[in-house]
Amino acid sequence: MTEAVALGHDLGHTPFGHAGERALNSLCSCGFRHYEQSVRVVERIEKGGKGLNLTDEVKNGILCHTKGEEAYTLEGQIIRIADKIAYINHDIDDAVRAGVMAQEDIPLSLRLQLGMTKSDRINNMVIDVINNSTDKIRMSDDCYSAFMDLHSFMFTAVYTNPVCKGEESKAVGMLEKIYSYYIEHIDEMPEEYISIAQTDGNERAVCDYIAGMSDTYALKVFNKLFVPMCWHE
Repeated sequence: MTEAVALGHDLGHTPFGHAGERALNSLCSCGFRHYEQSVRVVERIEKGGKGLNLTDEVKNGILCHTKGEEAYTLEGQIIRIADKIAYINHDIDDAVRAGVMAQEDIPLSLRLQLGMTKSDRINNMVIDVINNSTDKIRMSDDCYSAFMDLHSFMFTAVYTNPVCKGEESKAVGMLEKIYSYYIEHIDEMPEEYISIAQTDGNERAVCDYIAGMSDTYALKVFNKLFVPMCWHE
């Protein structure tokens, strides 16, 4: 069950991550949240609209993997805390590769407590969760406090960094144009999304289509719709 939740928890993520999620949430009158979209994928979109035959426990774990109410199973709680450990360390990796920050920029006190490298941090956090979980999946108070301090550092150094935000605005602008185009041209989407539009409405269908795109595919669609053919790479 843990594996099933892990495989399904981010199926609803948009291209360009949380920036894309915020864009669709602002565009669609019914709102958009990737964890709800993940459940929609397995219930409504997969298998040509028939959905997958998943248990309520799996769907609850997918729905509750990030915010709001906690999953009512230990397996779902595992995914929630594993997701936190994974995303912050991957974000550090991505930021270092992009030249936005260096590992050494992380406050020394946090590196000494959580680990000097990505592997050390993940290992130490996972061991802390194992040692402190009984009837509930949890970190120790000290480890969780350090994790939150690391998140605060990342918020300042990366998540609100002007370089990152500048690129984010480009991605949001692209998705806004794609969304507006298909709202007016529903019949140009793939057949399965045209069918969804007929039952669930145009906004829902366009959100479903865009949310199913990868970054690369969204760029390809944008180029096809808005960039003159002679300018394509």
